[in-house]
Amino acid sequence: MPYNIIVCVKQIADEVRIDPSTNEPVISNPQYRMEDLSKNAVEEAVRIKEKYGGKITALMFCSDSSTPVMKEALAMGADEGIIITGYKENSPDFSAAVLAEKIKSLQYDIVIAGYASADSYTAQIPARLSKLLGVPLLGSAIKVDISGKKIDILREADDLDIKESADMPAVISVTQETNQPRLPLLANIIASARKPLKVEATAVQYKETSKIISDKAQQSSRKRIIYEDINKGVQEITKVLKQEVAV
Repeated sequence: MPYNIIVCVKQIADEVRIDPSTNEPVISNPQYRMEDLSKNAVEEAVRIKEKYGGKITALMFCSDSSTPVMKEALAMGADEGIIITGYKENSPDFSAAVLAEKIKSLQYDIVIAGYASADSYTAQIPARLSKLLGVPLLGSAIKVDISGKKIDILREADDLDIKESADMPAVISVTQETNQPRLPLLANIIASARKPLKVEATAVQYKETSKIISDKAQQSSRKRIIYEDINKGVQEITKVLKQEVAV
């Protein structure tokens, strides 16, 4: 049975530098890459399509119409891409609202997203999408199985593996343990240029729900003490560690 799959993709700055004079991140003209768990999400979507058939729509919400990250998702196996522009601040509730509004206009059986993103790591988007769409959430999956309109996942919880099930449509969030994302072949990269790619502005109005007071990096310094005597060095380090634990 073929499935309509929507996979949420996020781009993040490839490298964040800290300005030593201000201790603030340098965010002008950043180079972007696909967020790690977004790769796992795309990979899982492609595996489902390869096994059962269907269509994959990659959906990304960002500040501009940059396409390298989306083209990577298309090269990995997504059938079409939709980039929604208009991102403001780092607001999970706003991002989820924009993504959900677009998803509602599309046909879907499964929505797949990464459990969290490496930049903010709020882990809120899958749960918020589940609520806004009114469909079940199967979270933190390390394994996904599908039978007809039923989805079974396995997720880790401390020292236990827990099995959960839900009927479609549903939202699935994946982890790094779910799969090993593929590297697109050259032929797939070339073919991705011919796949449909839309860029549109969000119609959802942004409402500020939080305010960033400071994004400065914490100052840290080293005493740069070198111990010639290993035994003495071990004793001093042990003393410091015990003090930290006591605090």
